[in-house]
Amino acid sequence: MNGRGYDLLKVVVALFLLNTLSVYIYFHPSSPKLPHEASPSSRIRKDDLESFVPDLAEQQRQRRDGNFDSLKRWPILPSYLPWSQNPSVRTHSCEAFFGNGFIRRLDLLSAVDGGGGGEGGWFRCFRSETLESSVCEGGQLRMAPERIRMAVGGEKLEDVLGRGEEEEMPVFEDGAFQIAEGGGGGELGFRRGKSLVSDEFLDNYVDRSRRHPIRNLIGSIRVVKPGELQCDQWIEEPTLLITRYEYANLFHTVTDWYNAYVSSRVTELPYRPRVIFVDGHCTSPMEETWNALFSSVAYAKSFHGSVCFRHAIMSPLGYENAMFKGLGQPINCEGTSAQDLWRNPDDSKTARLSEFGEMIRSAFGFSVNRHHPEKAVSGHNVLFVRREDYLAHPRHSGKPESRLSNEQEVFDALKSWASKHSTCKVNLVNGLFAHMPMKDQVQAIQDASVIIGAHGAGLTHIVSATPKTVILEIISSHVRRPHFALISKWKGLKYHAINLAGSHANPPVVINELSSILKSLGC
Repeated sequence: MNGRGYDLLKVVVALFLLNTLSVYIYFHPSSPKLPHEASPSSRIRKDDLESFVPDLAEQQRQRRDGNFDSLKRWPILPSYLPWSQNPSVRTHSCEAFFGNGFIRRLDLLSAVDGGGGGEGGWFRCFRSETLESSVCEGGQLRMAPERIRMAVGGEKLEDVLGRGEEEEMPVFEDGAFQIAEGGGGGELGFRRGKSLVSDEFLDNYVDRSRRHPIRNLIGSIRVVKPGELQCDQWIEEPTLLITRYEYANLFHTVTDWYNAYVSSRVTELPYRPRVIFVDGHCTSPMEETWNALFSSVAYAKSFHGSVCFRHAIMSPLGYENAMFKGLGQPINCEGTSAQDLWRNPDDSKTARLSEFGEMIRSAFGFSVNRHHPEKAVSGHNVLFVRREDYLAHPRHSGKPESRLSNEQEVFDALKSWASKHSTCKVNLVNGLFAHMPMKDQVQAIQDASVIIGAHGAGLTHIVSATPKTVILEIISSHVRRPHFALISKWKGLKYHAINLAGSHANPPVVINELSSILKSLGC
């Protein structure tokens, strides 16, 4: 073979190997260890490659033990960055607040076979000093629903009107959870038949409040012999155990979604987990997104008899989340693209909220491809998020507090102005979110060039906005809160505010501000 033929053969072989690798990556997008989604320059760190091999073995073990064919795959997200444990993450950095700052690992119980798949149980926690919160997980864990005092949950709202919130929050009796004895304790010892953890552990690594539901759940776990773990049914697939407080409020539900997503990534789940609500709340429109994001949703009290988990993860409360904590403490982070962070690492910037927003959009089947046109070419959609009367939960009056007393007048003025706009086409979208499916709400957010609204939970949807969306918040004098200015900042969105003297807005002022924004967009 002459030199030219040999060179051609090398090129063919190289192309074949590259194509094989590309096909493998496309059909195996679930591994959180391989950061192919976010690295345009293909600068994969050495430690990520080294840790990828044992992950494959772990996935093989999990596929053997569980029906993983029934679980949803993780989508490929343009803003995805690796979630692997990195001890060098600086406390109070953007990654510590929004990503994997859960870098202190505490092994409380080790499985006899070292992997959680044998007879012995295992339990460990990952602690974030920045968020003062922990993500805990364990295997060979038994739940006895009859030992959890709370409403059944999952009822229709109209069937439980007037029910007190205290009836919906869990109270764990001793033995509500049990775990099979493993091969020995980790940092803290235990005694068979006694609690898995001490009050000191709960104070230091979960929460000091005796009313904290995750603290009380973990505190109720009793250690038993493997043969004494009597189970009426097994759930083989990884399952998030989640307790919600303000489950019908979009802002607080977004913090729950985010913590559930973070918990799944921190524990390196190869597929999207199942979710079990360990609370007694009735159904709400938010469950549409829970079902879209995760593989399945159920209520703890819906099970008859004891349930055992091969792998259970306790997701932190939504209050232990940067979006909530940022309301009371400074979190000086700027949103940027994952591609920018790959090229120029900067712990004062984050792409995590963009990653999460893409996760929501992808869960509903919307494109998140960087090369897909972000907005319609037929003009600019201006989404006006409205505040409407609706019944949110059993204790709700059905009439939310008015934040913009002349909202209809402002909307009508904008509609008239948009219809006469000559420079470019402006489509004013009436965002009646209280009467729209969640999927339609997310699509309206994705399609908007500008999002306008009075301060209210519905604006939390901006976590799913695309990068060039502009936010215009109308703020009454009695509700000056930074929720959406902060989310815009952490996502890298342009944000404008109209601060009112009361709750009445002057329509020409709103029109002038919107006109200025559209000019900045070339309209």
